[in-house]
Amino acid sequence: MKTMNAVFATLALTAIAGFAQADVGPDEAVRLLKAGTVMDFEALNKAALLKHPGTTIHSTELENSYGRYIYKTELRDAKGVEWDVDLDAKTGEVLKDKQDS
Repeated sequence: MKTMNAVFATLALTAIAGFAQADVGPDEAVRLLKAGTVMDFEALNKAALLKHPGTTIHSTELENSYGRYIYKTELRDAKGVEWDVDLDAKTGEVLKDKQDS
């Protein structure tokens, strides 16, 4: 149940932020999680936050890019600086970490 709550919280955060529509819809995200195709979204969120301590998650998105699932996060610090951190959704490997300009 905790995993399901994390999935829905993550997807709700994306919808509320309104920045981007995820390629992967909620039903598909749950299926991928149950199948072990992607990591737990809470673990991916923690990995992104570790890159920039003191930031908060502003939005998240799960995309299928050329057969690879990418978990995209947008972080914001207390000064309003935004960071884009993309993770491989299967392994948690950081694929991109850049300050949003």
